[in-house]
Amino acid sequence: MTVNTYFPDAKLQQAEKAQYIQALRSHQFNTIVELVRVEQAFAKLGTPDCSEPMTAAWKYYVESHGLLTELRGLTRNYPFSSDCLDEAKRRVYADPASNRSWNLCWLVLNKIQTDQLLPYYARYQASQPAMWAGQTPSAEQITQLTNAFVNEWNWALGQMLGRWTQPPAR
Repeated sequence: MTVNTYFPDAKLQQAEKAQYIQALRSHQFNTIVELVRVEQAFAKLGTPDCSEPMTAAWKYYVESHGLLTELRGLTRNYPFSSDCLDEAKRRVYADPASNRSWNLCWLVLNKIQTDQLLPYYARYQASQPAMWAGQTPSAEQITQLTNAFVNEWNWALGQMLGRWTQPPAR
């Protein structure tokens, strides 16, 4: 969708703002890049009517596997763990401080980082029999594969979190 290239200089007409809100509600923005651009434009506006559609759009992005899909697009050698992402979501929902942001995506990515979930899920993934085609790996092999997972996943996490110059807060 291209209308006014995401509200340059935060001079947004009511009709354009309404178009973006409608686009958010109909899930026309479905990548982190698009959602961050809209989020930044809405943050500059500071009007409360943008908060609910932005919150819903981020929730849809995470819950409809948009976040997992993009993470896996960045981790082609060692696909990102859906179990890790599910655990981070569970922890965000259980965290009373999770209302500090309208952005479920940022909360989940931040939770993965702050709770250091990558090493655990990387080791879990590296230990799966399917990773070894029926062979029994040595502890050293599991450690090497774990490190490969952690390195690629950590890089992808950094790419995703790097989309925000500051944490998106309410």
